[in-house]
Amino acid sequence: MKPLNECRVLATPTSFARYDKNLSLELERTVKKVVYNTKGKPLSAEQLLPIIGDIDGMIAGLDEINREVIEKGKNLRVIARYGVGVDRVDLQAAKKAGIYVTNTPGANSLSVAELTVGLAIALARSIPYANNETKLGRWPRLDGVALCRKVFGLIGLGSIGCEVAFLLKPFNCQIIAYKRHPDYDFAQKHGIQFVALDELLAESDFVSLHLPVTPDTEKMVNKSFLSKMKKGSFLINTSRGELIDEKALLDSLTSGHLRGAALDVFLKEPPDANDLLLALPQVVVTPHMGAGTDLAANEMGRMSMSDCLAVLRGEKPQHIVVEPNITFK
Repeated sequence: MKPLNECRVLATPTSFARYDKNLSLELERTVKKVVYNTKGKPLSAEQLLPIIGDIDGMIAGLDEINREVIEKGKNLRVIARYGVGVDRVDLQAAKKAGIYVTNTPGANSLSVAELTVGLAIALARSIPYANNETKLGRWPRLDGVALCRKVFGLIGLGSIGCEVAFLLKPFNCQIIAYKRHPDYDFAQKHGIQFVALDELLAESDFVSLHLPVTPDTEKMVNKSFLSKMKKGSFLINTSRGELIDEKALLDSLTSGHLRGAALDVFLKEPPDANDLLLALPQVVVTPHMGAGTDLAANEMGRMSMSDCLAVLRGEKPQHIVVEPNITFK
């Protein structure tokens, strides 16, 4: 096994060490070389292929780490995801190649939850539209929707969904949730009611998505799903763009069935400038910035670096997604 001080690490998240320079300093002192992403956005497989061959460990953002990249990474021993989602990593190829895949569960939960609640308020009070109109010298009279005492439906109740529920407590919302394997003790303790998915859609004034992308959840927000939502309700997605059939969402919004939607994530990122969803005034969009806070960046940086270095030292990492058949000292 190569000594740690002879290892090369690729760090692709553009916010890595942005708020805490000690992270990059520690990494640079520990390994032989650190290669940073200078493109300003996640790397495609084509961009990774020329550089992955010499890399021993990767602190990975939302890069496209497919089978070809993994096979080209002959020295690669660990992919430490800076974040939770691993849908852009070929996990089967990683396991076959003997590569650990880790992530940072809980590191960005509060930050994404804060954005979720912020987007709910922005939708309910038409804040982006009001801001733009007022700056243009207009003075619109707008009918807002109070968040207080509304029914807020959470689809998925992992760490982010739980944080959203906690943040909504002062608004006296009725929190309902759908989860395949509900924790009834937790729900009772925090005043959350688990319901069937169709009931959640029919009753919620706000529906917020907090799910990973799997074969079962991909494009689950389709024509049928949207038709079951309460007329005049709002949809919020700070999870993954692949959860939504964007054409079906466009149709639901333009027909007036949904009052509005807030999207931090898209199927294609960035979306095309002429995307019809972006042109709708009742749609609030942000550039996949849920985890873009100092708090989240520092925690994701620390956790991903710690697991990356652990594997390179020949130790077992803490937050394992894929565990190859490796014997540690």
